[in-house]
Amino acid sequence: MQSKYKIGKSIHRIGLFRGNLLLAAVLLALLAATADTLSGALLLWLAAGWLGVTASLLEFSNRRSAMLPWQLLPSLLLTGLLWVAPDRYPLWLWAWAMLIMLPQPRWLIILTALLALLSWWSLLTWLPLYQAMLSGLVLIGLMALGLARQYGLQPLHGQARQRMRLVPELRLWPREQLESDLIRERSRAQREEVHAELLLLRTQRHKLWSLARQLCRLTRRFESCYRIDGRTLAALLISKDANKAVSRRQRLLQSLGSPAKCRAVPLTSAESLSEECRALVSQHERLIVVGKAAHA
Repeated sequence: MQSKYKIGKSIHRIGLFRGNLLLAAVLLALLAATADTLSGALLLWLAAGWLGVTASLLEFSNRRSAMLPWQLLPSLLLTGLLWVAPDRYPLWLWAWAMLIMLPQPRWLIILTALLALLSWWSLLTWLPLYQAMLSGLVLIGLMALGLARQYGLQPLHGQARQRMRLVPELRLWPREQLESDLIRERSRAQREEVHAELLLLRTQRHKLWSLARQLCRLTRRFESCYRIDGRTLAALLISKDANKAVSRRQRLLQSLGSPAKCRAVPLTSAESLSEECRALVSQHERLIVVGKAAHA
């Protein structure tokens, strides 16, 4: 019930965010309709179209990378607008402080700072020197505050990135979660005297999400599934003993429709997750069972 409540609350927030994007698109479209120059109107229409498309495609899913630099396009549009019409939209210069406040890769931070400098340079053509220098100092101060805010949000963003790839209706966790779960589940299996097994599945990229849905549907509710990368899934399977693990794995793989490669590793025999994933990629056999389960 609590999980459904959190999912519903997140979907509600996505709906509010979509509404805000659509409202901003409408406002930019009104500005574009009253623009003085063709270039300024074109840039505003592009920005309005981008916001509209983003709002229409927005969904609470894990199909987009957490570090996708989506800020790049609005940064370029803002630079173009301030360059072609600095006298009409000078107050938009302060938007750079908001753009640099958002979590983003380091290279995009540098690019954002350079684009902000270029935008400020475009104001020098019509501002008196003292006003231009004052606006430059204010811009530097605001961007410094925005950058400090970004670094303050990095720990929270790091936690969110681990869940950015989750789909609410699926029991699908990121790779980082599996790395910690391996240690916990290995200890639990030894304590409760059950057989715990790591099952790695590698498939074609366009089949990953359909396979993920099948895997989450066919595993038990107390078993976790994971997305390792764009082609690899994993599941932690719990059975009473190694013999039951073999029959269960066979039924599961048969129901999944034969992924390209499979690797089953009892947690008592599992090396590091990175080594097992490399072994999965390099193996030539469709299925390899490692350790005790191989002799079951």
